[in-house]
Amino acid sequence: MSISDVRDEIDYEISTILATDFDIEVTPTSNVPHSDDPAITFPNFDLRFQRSKLIKTAVLYVDIRRSTNLNLDHREPTVAKLYSAFVRAMTLCAEECGGYVRGIIGDRVMVLFNPSTAFTDAVDAATLMNSVCQDELNKHFKHDDVTCGIGIDYGRMLATKTGVRRHGYERANYRALVWLGRPANVASKLTDLANKTTHYSRDIVREARVATVGIGSLGNVLGAFAPGGAGFGGLGNALSPFGLDQAMGGGWIWEDVELKEFVGRLTYDPATSTITHRDPSFRSFYLTTKERTTSTPPILMTKAVYEGFRKANPQRDSVQRGLWKPVSLFVPGYNGGIFGGGVIFSK
Repeated sequence: MSISDVRDEIDYEISTILATDFDIEVTPTSNVPHSDDPAITFPNFDLRFQRSKLIKTAVLYVDIRRSTNLNLDHREPTVAKLYSAFVRAMTLCAEECGGYVRGIIGDRVMVLFNPSTAFTDAVDAATLMNSVCQDELNKHFKHDDVTCGIGIDYGRMLATKTGVRRHGYERANYRALVWLGRPANVASKLTDLANKTTHYSRDIVREARVATVGIGSLGNVLGAFAPGGAGFGGLGNALSPFGLDQAMGGGWIWEDVELKEFVGRLTYDPATSTITHRDPSFRSFYLTTKERTTSTPPILMTKAVYEGFRKANPQRDSVQRGLWKPVSLFVPGYNGGIFGGGVIFSK
């Protein structure tokens, strides 16, 4: 087939699918769809329609942390064994908790749950997966620590098929369902953020200013001249070695200020070509850096998932003890609360 023929075929299929008379038939369902479901089809260009299913449920993703480092640090057969063991273990965890594996890409596993028990099943699956990674995988894989990241969201998901219908050897590559909807995107991003340790530094300014004169400090100075006081010698001791300002104010007070905020406190006088600080008590400054390390829990879930789990399981130990805590994270496309924890099942 020539390039022009390929271009014409692509143009025909795009224009047909996007035409107003091409119908997408969406059927709501309360059961997690499978790729063999006859109600989910590839695009039919003759009849100009396609069938899809819509389900409202919890979506969970799980994968191995530091997978890039593992690939670089270990031989290929070792990594292949680890990935196979991990995916198999996560699949068994999902099935044990009523989940349905609907996607495996590399070391990332996608799981959906029946809507009626989605919140409980999803959080239980996450807890079991976290437990297995900490206990079982690391018990057998002694080359390195194996940790996982898990993300869960809840909402409407559309199950459909895309691509080209194939026959023979290549056919299996096109049978998997495509899941469309915000929950899949948010859960995947939460998985990326889960169980991550980030080291970073930022520039800050250390400002020094004179403390305000306190009655106690002033009293110490004046006390040198009181009857029985130390006189000028006592005054000299009070002033030394910091000078009058610090003797009267009790020493310099240092404050860490963001660089942008520090610059905002400065003023420029064009008449004298001088820069001054707005605070008359300002005395000195220097630029430095502050190191910080942040870590996220291995399990992250949206507020909808946590609230659904808490409502369905008010007596659970993890709820009673407050083991799921709010986490401050930025997730593109999501503005709600996030809860996280490192909960595991006791042996």
